[in-house]
Amino acid sequence: MAISTVNPATGEEIKTFDALGDEEIDRKLQLAAETFREYKKTSFADRSRWLTRAAEILEEEAEELGRIMTLEMGKTLASAIGEANKCARGCRYYAENAEKMLADEQIKLEGARTFVRYQPIGPVLAVMPWNFPFWQVFRFAAPALMAGNVGLLKHASNVPQCALAIEDIIHRAGFPEGAFQTLLISSGQVQAVIDDPRVRAATLTGSEPAGRQVASEAGGNIKKTVLELGGSDPFIVMPSADLDKAISNAVTSRTLNNGQSCINAKRIILHEEIAEDFTRRYVEGMAALEVGDPMSENTDMGPLATPQILDDVSGQVDKSVEAGARVLTGGKKGDGPGNFYPPTVLTDIPEGSPAYREEIFGPVASLFRVRNIDEAIALANDSDFGLSSSAWTNDSAEQDRFIDELEAGMTYINRMTESTPEIPFGGAKNSGYGRELSHFGIHEFMNPKTVWVDASGEAADTTGAE
Repeated sequence: MAISTVNPATGEEIKTFDALGDEEIDRKLQLAAETFREYKKTSFADRSRWLTRAAEILEEEAEELGRIMTLEMGKTLASAIGEANKCARGCRYYAENAEKMLADEQIKLEGARTFVRYQPIGPVLAVMPWNFPFWQVFRFAAPALMAGNVGLLKHASNVPQCALAIEDIIHRAGFPEGAFQTLLISSGQVQAVIDDPRVRAATLTGSEPAGRQVASEAGGNIKKTVLELGGSDPFIVMPSADLDKAISNAVTSRTLNNGQSCINAKRIILHEEIAEDFTRRYVEGMAALEVGDPMSENTDMGPLATPQILDDVSGQVDKSVEAGARVLTGGKKGDGPGNFYPPTVLTDIPEGSPAYREEIFGPVASLFRVRNIDEAIALANDSDFGLSSSAWTNDSAEQDRFIDELEAGMTYINRMTESTPEIPFGGAKNSGYGRELSHFGIHEFMNPKTVWVDASGEAADTTGAE
């Protein structure tokens, strides 16, 4: 894919960029390595001041930054402005809490002063996706920078202006030039960067195949990775649920970010007692959404990010219908310009069809009926993915079962899944490993060094020592 800005609402190519050559990449990696040697010595106070300034810039320029996001990947302008402000919130969270999160952890042993000290590991490569072009980056960059690491960003090729804007914000905030750099490179150039000994770790948010490739390359170099991959998240509704709230959240969750989120509610699993009522009202809600110009304040949902994504989503729906699935609303892409696909609801979905188990990265909901909680949990877990899950019930026993038995990195009860700086974010199974956000996220790329200062004056007891 060319590194370029193509307006997904019109198909117009706005701006193109040349990929960095080998010499330019080497220069940036060397700058990262040299910067790290000094940057890791900076104080938490300095880093906090710079990251707080980054938050201020994000808030001050939220509308301008939002327009860049909307232009490049098609999310509504309102949601893009909200994303910029969310990034500011993430920056402030780590600016205020990182020092406490990384404080020495004391271990009590008689005759010794023992503790764990968290130390940064060096330059970290972040391979990031286009769907949340600012938030995905800042939820890596904010903790990494506060921890004393330096970042290298390989952003998706269709959001180069977002990538450059993020680098500019971080530099204007006061961070040294080499503390965070954007690498405008193709996917084919990523392996060489991972192989480079100056790069110490990698994090990727993206597809399962991309995650396998990056993890394999990093593993061959004995470098840690954090992966946040795809999801086919279940959204389970039981008879005791508040249906009004569940239906509203199901519509919002499935069409959030034009249906292009790993944590969208993709498989909606309904207890048979409420299935008919829920389905009727849910279809009405999906069909009522306004699809159109993402810059307009009247638009609920904009286009998909690229023509390829549009073709993929359309193809998955068509194959599912051919296999026997029934369309309740939507289901056909438009004839006009832009990558528009309508909110779509499928039911009577046969096992083996794309809508049954695959992730559909667009505004397509798969509806299923079950007779009881056992069937609901079994169906929810019948997936290679395990990113998040949402269950709607006011029965405390059912809540406990969902919390204990759903195979996912996250379970939300009576709430749609979301990411927020205060809580850890990540998946299980083929949805990846490791965590972002909260104190878990800042610890991922640290060396937890064990320190033992002997004070006993006695010889060490080596019985059973390794």
